[in-house]
Amino acid sequence: MAVTYMTEEGYNKLLAEVTYLETVKRPEISAQIAEARDKGDLSENAEYDAAKEAQGLMEAKIAQLKGLIANARFIDESRVKTDEVQILNKVKIKNTKNNAVMTYTLVSDSEANLKEGKIAISTPIAQGLLGKKKGEIVEIAVPSGMMSFEIMDISI
Repeated sequence: MAVTYMTEEGYNKLLAEVTYLETVKRPEISAQIAEARDKGDLSENAEYDAAKEAQGLMEAKIAQLKGLIANARFIDESRVKTDEVQILNKVKIKNTKNNAVMTYTLVSDSEANLKEGKIAISTPIAQGLLGKKKGEIVEIAVPSGMMSFEIMDISI
């Protein structure tokens, strides 16, 4: 599995999610399986099949999260600079066509959350902004076509 760069906050969220899945969800699903098993013939028991499938999906998710945790590398936030766009920067951009102003923080894929204004470093917009400086106008190819943004501010 590839190395995943993340903040300490993102790492702690992953640890909390794994702990929750292992200590709360795993016992719940085990109880559902036991309850379904007690209802008799397993060959025609839809509840049992559904619980077993949920267990398999949850175990796969736990394994995936543990893989991310095992390959995590922390980004030293004190070394992040604001002279050009890089990971962990908060970038204020303006769409030059409609003058809409947006602020995004560039984070690792595992920490992306659009509701919190965090976009993954692998997205087309983040890739187009990387390495650019304040005041630059960048043309970025997105699935809907070309977009033009002005970088208004770069902060941490």
